[in-house]
Amino acid sequence: MLGWRLIDRLEAPPQRVIWSVAGLVHAVSDALSARFSACTVAGELSGFSRAASGHSYFTLKDADGESASLRCAMFKRAGSLLQFLPADGQQVQLRGRLAVYEPRGELQFIVESMQLSGEGALYEQFLLLKQRLERQGLFDSDRKRPITLWPRRVGVVTSLDAAALHDVVSTFARRVPHVELIIYASIVQGDQAPEALVAAMARAGLRREVDTLLICRGGGSMQDLWAFNDERVVRAVVASPIPVISGVGHETDVTLVDFAADLRAPTPTAAAELCARSTRDAEGDLTRAAVAMRRRMHQAIDTQAQRADRVAVKLLRPAEALRRQTAVLDRHAHRLSAAAQRVVTAARQDLQGCAAGLQRANMNSLQAAGRRLDRLGERLCGLDPEVVLRRGYAWLTDVEAQPLTSVRQLTVGQSVRAVLADGQIEAHVTGVVQRD
Repeated sequence: MLGWRLIDRLEAPPQRVIWSVAGLVHAVSDALSARFSACTVAGELSGFSRAASGHSYFTLKDADGESASLRCAMFKRAGSLLQFLPADGQQVQLRGRLAVYEPRGELQFIVESMQLSGEGALYEQFLLLKQRLERQGLFDSDRKRPITLWPRRVGVVTSLDAAALHDVVSTFARRVPHVELIIYASIVQGDQAPEALVAAMARAGLRREVDTLLICRGGGSMQDLWAFNDERVVRAVVASPIPVISGVGHETDVTLVDFAADLRAPTPTAAAELCARSTRDAEGDLTRAAVAMRRRMHQAIDTQAQRADRVAVKLLRPAEALRRQTAVLDRHAHRLSAAAQRVVTAARQDLQGCAAGLQRANMNSLQAAGRRLDRLGERLCGLDPEVVLRRGYAWLTDVEAQPLTSVRQLTVGQSVRAVLADGQIEAHVTGVVQRD
């Protein structure tokens, strides 16, 4: 028998649910909130921005290099609890919940807390410790001590197995082989490294056998170099009685020991070069100094030779001036003698012409004439310079043979020449008294 059934009415097909956009977005948001009400996600910050309201918006990219990204929003209250300043490229861990931004229907992560992960967290610790130690004055430049350029011994705090030690030893052997190196062995990486570094510096400070202390190690990650950011090591560097040079890592690596040291070098090799001037440089300085000294010595000798020549010329001038002055005196004496002779001749002629008249004159007139003649003869003789000089007078001139006739022409210490009857003298003025 064929199966059959009686259809006494039409059956309505099942009714489909038609969502509104807002209703569907809201339902998805509720489902996400229920499923991911509290979760943690890690990634890299990108496009970080802070609005005027204090809310922050950014994208979290996958740290494993995948192309996935997640829009994030961190409201002002959560942002005020941050212990660091977010920046693009930082690796972070976010704690929060998934939600849908309903006006645009976009998936977003509501951030309730953020912290750095990996080296980012270490770098944040680095900044906080640096800020605290800096406030305490441990990095002040005015407490830094000078490094001696000519040490006898240099101490090195590093690991015996480190490549940095080989670099330092080879640098010293090449540049300053006469400087003795003393190694204060210490581990430079790991949890025990800070304590070992402090102990090594303490040994160096207690023995006081080196002029400079070099603390160094090769490059590495921030975790590898973290012992040199330890507060105990930093304070040991500051307290060291021996000037400290730091040479930790590569040029781009910076540790707190670099700030505390008296001198910071970018690499262990550069630190070794800063410990002492090279022998070659010192020899070059000595050679240049010797050349300069020789040149200055020759210049001084030439200058003194020229001065001696000028003095010799000046010593010859007085004799020449004396000869000139003697010739002048001789001419004056000849002229005076000729004049006197002419006067005498004229007087004799007058006397001869008046002989007849004199004979007729009385004896008194003749005697008067004789006395007058005697006076004229005495006056004529008084005009002779040689006669004047024989009476104790002198002819005074300066070193240039200029006559001196007044005390106003003289000064104390001045050299003068005096011509006497039988020669001349050189004299110095020791006092000048002007007559009223």
